[in-house]
Amino acid sequence: MDPYLDITIRSVSVYFFMIIALRIFGKKQLSQLNTADVILILLISNSVQNAMVGNNTSLYGGIVAALALFAINYIFKKVMSKSEFIKNLVQDTPEILIHNGKIEFKTIGRLGITDDELKEAMREHGVEFYKDVKLAMFEIDGSISIISGDNHLKQTHHKRKIHKTLGNLNN
Repeated sequence: MDPYLDITIRSVSVYFFMIIALRIFGKKQLSQLNTADVILILLISNSVQNAMVGNNTSLYGGIVAALALFAINYIFKKVMSKSEFIKNLVQDTPEILIHNGKIEFKTIGRLGITDDELKEAMREHGVEFYKDVKLAMFEIDGSISIISGDNHLKQTHHKRKIHKTLGNLNN
């Protein structure tokens, strides 16, 4: 078999393995990274590198693997945008954590969200007490969004830090 075709097949296989693994281990892993999670990601990337390129350590081998990953990611996102079945298979749905001040303990327990994590999200959204939360949602990306207020509805969103890329370094 052509070595570059082999790298492409291996890279696409690892890509789908990682999608399945993230789906199984949950969306909480995506947004709430701690030191152990960062180490895990680094170790996984190192371990799957050999699975993708095998013994080929050439520049072309690395470029083919990266190109295959970019291509399959682009194609997969297009397929997900057109197919509700695939989208629902890969992406989870948002979950209600608090509704009108009442905590959904079963949902929180099933998702493995601690009281401290929920309180931290509330503080980030400027809410002090559970009774002041109209709706708290565990989003598909693993973040927690909160809508608070009684008469004066206040909706807040936790904004992610924007990291500079090569395209906006001069801005």
